[in-house]
Amino acid sequence: MSAIILDGKAIAADIMADLKEEAARLKSQGCYPQLVVILVGEDPASHVYVGRKEKGCAEIGIKSQTIMMDAGIREEDLLKQLQDLNQRPDVHGILVQLPLPRHISTDKILTAIDPKKDVDGFHPVNRGKLMAGESCLLPCTPAGVQEILKRSGINPEGKHVVVVGRSMIVGMPFAVMMMQKKPWANATVTLCHTGTRDLVSYTKTADILVVAAGRPKTITAEMVMPGAVVIDVGTNRVDAPEATRGYRLTGDVDFETVRHIAGAITPVPGGVGPMTIVMLLKNTLQAAEASISQ
Repeated sequence: MSAIILDGKAIAADIMADLKEEAARLKSQGCYPQLVVILVGEDPASHVYVGRKEKGCAEIGIKSQTIMMDAGIREEDLLKQLQDLNQRPDVHGILVQLPLPRHISTDKILTAIDPKKDVDGFHPVNRGKLMAGESCLLPCTPAGVQEILKRSGINPEGKHVVVVGRSMIVGMPFAVMMMQKKPWANATVTLCHTGTRDLVSYTKTADILVVAAGRPKTITAEMVMPGAVVIDVGTNRVDAPEATRGYRLTGDVDFETVRHIAGAITPVPGGVGPMTIVMLLKNTLQAAEASISQ
């Protein structure tokens, strides 16, 4: 048996086509969606991510602006910049690219963003609304995972979803989303982490296994129930001297062995990764739509 490959890249392309139509509709109503990204410092990976976000905005036809700031910027100056963006009616989405320099409080910065413009879904107000099951801007990667399941016809309702990883960016919010009594959710959820004893006893019972542990080969073939759906959120660089860049990307799942056990699996790259930026763009349009009725 070989698993069905869940092609996040193809799913993302379909969603991009829908978002392009939505952006055109908003512009026909006089609303011109705009995403502003703040990039602090010279982290190479952050620059790559921001470039992809700019490209995505251009593809669906919405405005984007990147504000570059020196790594030594004072925290109060960054807060002042956010205050200015919060007050601008032409800005619908604000994103501060992480990680930030150590002298800047990430929590303080994320909390300073207007929740209505918090397209990353990290503000405490949006996190609280998510917990309460209210409408809000969802964190992008968990929303992308749910969209992969939805567009692949994999309904979590009534199934056992096991999440490995408890970060506030992926694991925790995804677990909350899956346990809610809503369409494409309503699952029985187990949340595991690095302190979980006998991890295999949980992963082996998962109908849907979502792995966001941040460590290569966290999940191996003997840890997966035959026929399970495996969603690999991990993105890790591993040394590969034969590769042009000297490294290759791999997920948290031992793909080559697990693919022969699972019923469906996402690859890395080309699985969850492309969905994150797409859901960011979707949040930007949602925020722009909400601004019309304010």
